[in-house]
Amino acid sequence: MRTNGVQGPNVLFCGTTGPTVRRPGVIGRRALALLAALLVALATVAAPASAQTLRERLDRALTVAGVSRAQTGAFALDLGSGRLVYGLHSTRSLGPASNEKLGVAVAALERLGPFYRIRTEVLGDGALSGSTWQGRLVLKGFGDPTLTTADLRTLAASLRAAGIRRVTGRIAGDESYFDRRRTASGWRPSFYKNESPPLSALVVDRAKVNGRTVDNPALAAARAFRKALIAAGIAVVGKAVVDRAPAGATTLSFVRSRTVTALIRRMNKVSDNFYAEMLVKHLGARIRNAGTTAAGCIVVRRVLERRGVPLVGVRIVDGSGLSSYDRATARALGTLLVSVWRDPALRTPFFSSLSIAGVDGTLEDRMRRGPARGRVRGKTGTLSTVSSLSGYVGTRYVFSILQNGQPISWSSARRAQDRFAQTLAGTL
Repeated sequence: MRTNGVQGPNVLFCGTTGPTVRRPGVIGRRALALLAALLVALATVAAPASAQTLRERLDRALTVAGVSRAQTGAFALDLGSGRLVYGLHSTRSLGPASNEKLGVAVAALERLGPFYRIRTEVLGDGALSGSTWQGRLVLKGFGDPTLTTADLRTLAASLRAAGIRRVTGRIAGDESYFDRRRTASGWRPSFYKNESPPLSALVVDRAKVNGRTVDNPALAAARAFRKALIAAGIAVVGKAVVDRAPAGATTLSFVRSRTVTALIRRMNKVSDNFYAEMLVKHLGARIRNAGTTAAGCIVVRRVLERRGVPLVGVRIVDGSGLSSYDRATARALGTLLVSVWRDPALRTPFFSSLSIAGVDGTLEDRMRRGPARGRVRGKTGTLSTVSSLSGYVGTRYVFSILQNGQPISWSSARRAQDRFAQTLAGTL
């Protein structure tokens, strides 16, 4: 290696065979080794110093009054190098609130597929005689959270187009694809209807009838379908009931939900608890033949396990994060986000489902200024005892913050989360 173009005097090295003459301006092997060792030492000293500075800034960002550090878990990782940027109680088991939805989104994308749609069918129990359907019509739901009265009108119009002008039997609503439990374990009584409509495989307009959320969504759906049939010019003799379709019933028509990609975008952007719970039950029914929250949670857990997410301290009880029994760790959520980022099949639909800081969703009114605006995508979580935020900073960092309290100060927690994200974004 040349010494910056400066030539020095000849250097003599003594050995057993006599003196050896080295050419001017050339460093010997021993000197080169010493120089290399020095450069490595300097690099080793410089890197931790720089990293430590960022760690200190992130640590200061999380320090706020009203939020216990002992009940805070945080994790940040450089996606390019795989280096841990920050960790604070990252394996501590804490309530995640709506960060629970992240696992549901990944499981739905992986097990159902980004373009999967949930059907709602009209089944005929009987036979067509001329223009009269002799028997019952059954409206069977499979857990579409987007089903509306407009969809029912579409179904009724398709039956009329098929030549049906009269139905002699009843109009049944079939919700048997799921169990009939309307909530999940660990929900506060006040969450029923206020945080999510009653859960059922057959729900129209989020179970609202004349502005009121009803207790029996399948019956309400059957009644709404009966009205749609009559409005379409089909006479109906029987009344609306809740019942199962027999095994041999004929599929007469169907509608489909929006894609799973669209469903998880709605679920994550606005933190829709109903979508999360319906997707979990659908996963249970589709993958494990049991339309229960518990079965769906098993599907989610196994997806996380296959992705290498550390599950010590993780407890999945529902899909929305409303359950007081749910537990997660910042490390588990961060690892999940890393796994999705490295999965080309899921990265785009998942990434697009997250709120953009200062722009839309639950982050629309947060981080409206500074380097984080438009660069941070994340999922928020809020309960009286939990505040959380997990997501990505540009294409460089992944992070997760879980904060618990009895209760917790939302304003203080969010201020800490926003400062943390702003600090990371400032290094881009």
